[in-house]
Amino acid sequence: MELLQGIETRVSTRAFKSTPIPRETIEKILWAASKSPSYANTQPWEVVVVSGKKRDELSKVIYNLSKADATSNTDIPTPASWPEDADRRSKEHYANRSKVIGIARDDVAGRKALSLLNFEFYGAPCSLFLFMDASLSSWSIFDMGLFAQTVCLAAHSFGLGTCLQASTVRYPDAIRDFLGIPKTKRLIIGISIGYPDAGAKINHYHSERIGVGTFTRWYI
Repeated sequence: MELLQGIETRVSTRAFKSTPIPRETIEKILWAASKSPSYANTQPWEVVVVSGKKRDELSKVIYNLSKADATSNTDIPTPASWPEDADRRSKEHYANRSKVIGIARDDVAGRKALSLLNFEFYGAPCSLFLFMDASLSSWSIFDMGLFAQTVCLAAHSFGLGTCLQASTVRYPDAIRDFLGIPKTKRLIIGISIGYPDAGAKINHYHSERIGVGTFTRWYI
């Protein structure tokens, strides 16, 4: 797949087939992501790959916490508010996606069920959890983002779909306990990965993008 084509056609996948991903493919994806740039070549990323029985067990842990409305304690604080334009785009995104999959604005149960799909990794057979050492500054989070984007693009080149999920890291202490990860490691993001279910309604929705002229200033 040509690079620009891959960037243009990558989308977030929210329904996956259960087909397992060969370990060799995951290793190739992570090898590609390891080429990501980082501040002073610090390469802060640490990756945990969860699949098979462990994936099912971890899913149950975080699913039950969310279903019980347990208090989130993310290692990176979630935004309390957005600037006006960003807030409008976010609300339009959720409204448009809900319309495509047939969930009404006042359907509380439907919205809760949709939210809980996050903790089942949208059916993906594999989930990656990206950690970094807690002693690192917030600048390293930028490097983690570069790594995560490269994972998504590399996976796309293998015909796989991905979904970056802030929801799956809402309970970092429970995840660290389950995986045996020390508290000195900050959980940054989860990435569900697998073969997309093309027939799922939710995968027919694609979020809109603002034009280059909207976010760019030229000084010539």
